[in-house]
Amino acid sequence: MELHWWSVEVLDGATLSAARWQDAHGDALTEAALTHGAYEWHWHPHSWGVLFEIAFRGDGQWPVFRELPGVRAALDAVPDPVNGLMVYPGRGGSSGRVQPRRPRPIAGAGAATLPVEPEVIGARLAECHPAATTADFAAP
Repeated sequence: MELHWWSVEVLDGATLSAARWQDAHGDALTEAALTHGAYEWHWHPHSWGVLFEIAFRGDGQWPVFRELPGVRAALDAVPDPVNGLMVYPGRGGSSGRVQPRRPRPIAGAGAATLPVEPEVIGARLAECHPAATTADFAAP
């Protein structure tokens, strides 16, 4: 089952902290999420504010939740209405990706050039040019 995660980041304002905003609106947001099909949700306090992560089973449930009057009122009441609200798909903060990252292939398939001795090079060149001697190809 694939979950569709959304994140709501609320930053602290000049006069009101995001934690106080969560105290005032968190229960209403959680209840609205549960009654409109949320499968999983998490509140994360941070030094800069709070993060509300919410997961729905279907793509169509988020827009319905987002347009609820109580949800709109809560998001309109964030402590910093100009720069204090970020809403985006996926998990937020430093939680990382929903699915684990695949290992990338090693550049050059993990191969490295091996050091070749000058004598070996001279011998190979002498094989290609029989008229020349090994001394002609020796390193200076």
